[in-house]
Amino acid sequence: MKNKFFYAVVITLMATACGSSKTVTTPAPTTINLGITDNPIADKYANMDYGIRLNFTDDRDNERLMHVYDASTTYLPSFNVNPSISSFVPESMRRYMRTMGFNVDADPATDYMMEVILKEFHVDYLSGLGWSATVMMDVKVLDHNRTLVYPTVGVSGRTNLQGSPSSLTTANMAMNKAYTEALKDIDWDRIAFFLHRASSPKQEANKQVKGDGNTALEHLVIHWNVTSRPLGADVEFRVISQTPDVKNQNYDYLGATPFEGSKSLTIKGLTYNNAGLVQVEVRCMKSGYYEQKKIYDVLSLIDDSDVNYMFRLVQEEE
Repeated sequence: MKNKFFYAVVITLMATACGSSKTVTTPAPTTINLGITDNPIADKYANMDYGIRLNFTDDRDNERLMHVYDASTTYLPSFNVNPSISSFVPESMRRYMRTMGFNVDADPATDYMMEVILKEFHVDYLSGLGWSATVMMDVKVLDHNRTLVYPTVGVSGRTNLQGSPSSLTTANMAMNKAYTEALKDIDWDRIAFFLHRASSPKQEANKQVKGDGNTALEHLVIHWNVTSRPLGADVEFRVISQTPDVKNQNYDYLGATPFEGSKSLTIKGLTYNNAGLVQVEVRCMKSGYYEQKKIYDVLSLIDDSDVNYMFRLVQEEE
């Protein structure tokens, strides 16, 4: 009797196990054609003073295009992407930026660097929501000296489209729309700000002169008009600094009086904010006459853009 009961239990368990097992069917992969659903405003950022380069990194923890599919326990769709995500994202971003007017890959010496790190790129099917796509990226910008000017900011694009769980066309649309929304989420106005040289040094008060021509200070032209009585004296100038950011400089020769010309204000380490601690000393010399000097505050030179002075030389006593 006990043996009959034992066999009955075993048969019941086996029948239950066989009935509960389900085979998951995975069909041949469907191709998701990646693209952008909306074009940006054309030439919005044309005529920037500096170009920009793109450095892309695919840093996704899960590289599968679909993470979740809860519409069926026996059917699981699979996808291929065309082109590959690692090639599509940087290529499409460059086209997107060029359409907006950015000068992409212009000059390695002066281009800013935009670093983009892809964190998520997937489309899922969730009961009640439909096809749900997510794109997440981290973006930061460095200047041509690779100094961070725009700290890392996360951008994202999310899209939900109602549709049949078997409608992979809807999945394709959701994926592309989410990626386009992620591009729109980037603060392009802020990035363009760094690529545009200010018209006045005061507008970039802390931007330091490094000799690369990328500051308003370096494009500020000082008009020099130095003369003497009598004429024919040699004119030199030097930089005197009270800040460690700017080094003292030896005399540079300008010319003989009357001297008139224009020079840009290329003093390495200079900013508008530290200009009050920097001076320019002008020296006038002529054989048989006492040397004379005139000192200008660089901050006043920035505001006036002019060096205009007459040296009345005094003859040396014999």
